[in-house]
Amino acid sequence: MAGVGDVRVEESLRVKIGEAKNLLAGSGQRNTSCAVRLDSEEIYRTSVVEKAQDPFFGEEFSGEIPKQFRSLSVLVYESAGSKSEKVLGKVSLKKDELYKYHQKEHWFPLATPDTETDVQGKVHLEVRFDEYLNTEPDFISSHRMAIRVLECSDLMVINGACNPYAVVTLSWGKLKHKEIKRTTVKKKTICPQFEELFHFDLNNRGQNHDRNIYNFDDIYQGELSVSLWHDDSKVSREVLGNMFRGCFLGEVRILLRDLDLATVHKAWYCLQGREPNKQSPQDIGSIRLKICYTADYVFDSHYYEDLRSLLLASADTDPVSSSAAYILGHIVDMHQQAAQPLVRLFYHHDKLVPLICALADREMKQTTDPNTLFRGNSLLSKMIDELMKLVGLPYLHDTLKAFVDYVCDDPKPCEIDSTRIRDGENLNDNLGNTKSYVKGALEAITGSGLVCPALMRDVFGVLKEMALKNYPDSSTVRYHAVSSFIFLRFFAPAILGPKLFDLRSDTQDYCVQRALTLISKAITTLVNIISSSSSGSFGLKEEYMGPLLDSLSTSSVLDSIRMFLDIISSATGAYSKNIEAPIVLKEGQMIKRAQGRNRLGRKNFKKRYFCLTNQYLSYAKAKAEKALCMIPVEDILAVERLQEDSFKMKYMFQVVQQHRALYVQASNCVEEKEWLDILTKVCKSNKNRLKMYHPAAFINGHWLCCKSVDPNAAGCSPVTGGVPVAEIQVDIDPDRELEKVHSLFLAHMDRLDSLQEACGAQVVYAGTTEEPRASMIVEDPQSCFQTVNRIQTCVISLEQEHKQYLRMKQRSTVIGSREAPIGDDTCGMLLGPQTHL
Repeated sequence: MAGVGDVRVEESLRVKIGEAKNLLAGSGQRNTSCAVRLDSEEIYRTSVVEKAQDPFFGEEFSGEIPKQFRSLSVLVYESAGSKSEKVLGKVSLKKDELYKYHQKEHWFPLATPDTETDVQGKVHLEVRFDEYLNTEPDFISSHRMAIRVLECSDLMVINGACNPYAVVTLSWGKLKHKEIKRTTVKKKTICPQFEELFHFDLNNRGQNHDRNIYNFDDIYQGELSVSLWHDDSKVSREVLGNMFRGCFLGEVRILLRDLDLATVHKAWYCLQGREPNKQSPQDIGSIRLKICYTADYVFDSHYYEDLRSLLLASADTDPVSSSAAYILGHIVDMHQQAAQPLVRLFYHHDKLVPLICALADREMKQTTDPNTLFRGNSLLSKMIDELMKLVGLPYLHDTLKAFVDYVCDDPKPCEIDSTRIRDGENLNDNLGNTKSYVKGALEAITGSGLVCPALMRDVFGVLKEMALKNYPDSSTVRYHAVSSFIFLRFFAPAILGPKLFDLRSDTQDYCVQRALTLISKAITTLVNIISSSSSGSFGLKEEYMGPLLDSLSTSSVLDSIRMFLDIISSATGAYSKNIEAPIVLKEGQMIKRAQGRNRLGRKNFKKRYFCLTNQYLSYAKAKAEKALCMIPVEDILAVERLQEDSFKMKYMFQVVQQHRALYVQASNCVEEKEWLDILTKVCKSNKNRLKMYHPAAFINGHWLCCKSVDPNAAGCSPVTGGVPVAEIQVDIDPDRELEKVHSLFLAHMDRLDSLQEACGAQVVYAGTTEEPRASMIVEDPQSCFQTVNRIQTCVISLEQEHKQYLRMKQRSTVIGSREAPIGDDTCGMLLGPQTHL
């Protein structure tokens, strides 16, 4: 059984902000934006939507939650200038209310903002009931209440500062006697240490001041209030006589009848806001949000061993529709829910490509028309989408960021629809601008194939190979299988919506967005020409796109796209053996000099014909002759210029291998640059790529650059280019992904039961007219039944561990402690009803 300290709670939040309607209806159009807050901390803000009463934001925040929070708020701001803004309305939800709206789009009414309702933080109090000797002759003893304000934690920051102090108010008796005391101000802290003790005498004089009116009922009807304030006055409050309290930070109200006055009460309390004085009768609008909040209780790895083994065996399960991964994708509402944890889990265990192969093989066998292959939202397509986002975003930024910035920062008119063109614009000029943009985007994309992440190339490689195998009569399916993902689901959407892919942080105006739309549409159509069997026509719905595509669909443009698709589908490593003939990237005659480590070896210069493919670099005596030397691409550790002083020759570069280097001289600086660029791209993703190299040659027993006499000495200068962005390692928590899978299975246990019943019915009633009761077509009822049974066993076992952990957590949690303060509604999400201290 897992101990309390063995379980991690990982929280995540996704908020999709759609649109707002009727913002203060009748008050005209406004410039608006939205902000997302956890408690008082702003974690996300949308771009400003200009001049709209019903603004559409269309943005999404997604991220991990690093600390505890009590409420989620979405605020709608009106922007009146660079620094001036005001809150038009807000939606505020407590943490324990978020489950009501999980994964559902909902219209929320906007409420009037009130600074005294949204608070955060907690306060530590000590309360005791004392009896003391009275110096007055009429009384032997008197009673008083002793209240100590110990400390506070996580108070709200007001305008960049927090100077807190506490006001302690005790009211009791039939006459509601009230006495107020306050602490000193603590400067510049959200966790003040007060340690101040206040005494409240409970003996009250009657109206004639001749006797005390006092009984215990008066105390039990009393109330203790401790409120926190931010001292924001520029003048000392002592000078002003405490006329202005400052900004409200929260308060605690304690009914004395809830306390055991016979003992000392010491506890932490959550600060609460004040109820608004009155609700505004004015309708200030509403906003459409989709909220997804998850809290994963992640156990140690060994608790997930059975579930992990069952999932990772999916690629080897025959048929794959009887595998745990496929069944998960079938029972969830949206394939994306299953795709994310599956991709991360299989990627971490280096089993993603085999699973994609198995899913792709099944999808191809069920798709008769190759033109419709991979065009639906299946589990496979969503997994490849997730893969491209997981490992391909740095590659996407490296490829398109400069181009998108160029279009957005210096926009040119691109409208080519004669019905939309603006006054003063020329249709032919706009056509030229759009054509130039499209060619620029294609040049950036088609020139990036060699730096595409190796995992994406492996996936595209096996997809192409399987498509050729399943559709041998189709000449274009090799391109369709790859372009369906890399263009239609990656590059084209990124150009159309650069903010969604973090290529831009701002929202584009109409002219720029129209340009991006036309660029994306043109590229998509050109790719469809290549990948569709009916390549003779554009298949356009918009006639105005015709002239643009006529000017772009040249053989050179289409061939560059085909070459790019061939390059990114040339698998690497263990998957390269099944791929067709190598793709020639560059060839030509140059002069080479071998640099061996053997002193007796010959080191002469000779003209050779070089050929670079996506798999190797080779050279021969002439173009048609057999290669004298072939260097596998994965063996190239660096490609760098060579200092002229080495051999007194210009335009030389070196191809560095393990314990040797090949020195090559190009005919001119242009040729040298071209070879350097393409060789660098080819080897940039090599795992053993050097970080340091020798910029000069090893001659006469020493390196000319660093004078080291050791021929195997480490390099003395850093290689150019640094770490390839395409191969940045992804940090994955496999146990958390398994916990997400467990939660998905648990939430859909009823569908697992239905699938299991369908398997049984299909076996029992085989050959009859009875239909299975599940929507899934069960290919092998027996193996599917066994897998479902194992899934249920794993899920039930893990859920028992969760319940035992929650019971242990409940027993060990003390309400009123710092970790579980009184008044914290989020404690109830885990613990249920508890007894206070």
